[in-house]
Amino acid sequence: MKLNGKIAAITGGTAGLGRGIAEAYLAEGAKVALFARNPDKGAKALEELEAIGFGAERAIFVAGDVMNQSDVEGFVDRTVEAFGTLDILVNNAGGAGDLQPMVDLSDEAFDEAMKWNVYSTFWAARRALKTMIPAKTGRIINMSSMEGKHGKPVFTAYTAAKHAVIGMTKSLAREVGEIGITANCICPGLVVTDIIKNNGPATAKAMGMEFDEMINMFAAEAAIKRPNTVEEIAAVALLLASKEGGGITGASISVDGGTAQY
Repeated sequence: MKLNGKIAAITGGTAGLGRGIAEAYLAEGAKVALFARNPDKGAKALEELEAIGFGAERAIFVAGDVMNQSDVEGFVDRTVEAFGTLDILVNNAGGAGDLQPMVDLSDEAFDEAMKWNVYSTFWAARRALKTMIPAKTGRIINMSSMEGKHGKPVFTAYTAAKHAVIGMTKSLAREVGEIGITANCICPGLVVTDIIKNNGPATAKAMGMEFDEMINMFAAEAAIKRPNTVEEIAAVALLLASKEGGGITGASISVDGGTAQY
């Protein structure tokens, strides 16, 4: 029970990586608040969590959009209201958005990538610090990407955003380390979640290939020659949230099968 009694807030928490992290935290004794846009998916996620033993006293859902500042800050506030405090923030929500060569990339698409990935992380972390700093403890875990360490054609806005998340996390770690708060990034490689299955064909098309061809390309770039799994990402998120992870801060940890080896 590495997180017994801890309170975690997870954006994009109803599916994919966020859901996997939520289940890992619940299994280790935490209570969790999940944030996502779709109320129906939120209700379904809570039903599924209750079915495996994590009822209403352990998990709540808050609907909102990470591109909306008031929604993000309201989610953090709602978590504190429901559970009394906030120990762990996982900024998991984000996405690639419009994939275009830079010459065709609109200002609006670039702004969207920044709001989705950078501003959402900034808004949530800033709000969480208002609880964590007085408590002199906390874990902030931001989701970057292997694209936060290198780049690919047509991923200009997403790559810029994920690099920015890493930079912001490094600075935050320096600001709050002495207080007892850690801030880290996880940089996943490709994980074939339902979101990837649904949106991947459009991404592959933007890259000039078929979906299966794209999956194989990402796998070939990795040392392990396969995509990563949700469980592999969640295991790192669990370490960073735990007491045992207290000596890790300002890090951008690659969980990409050896694609970006730094």
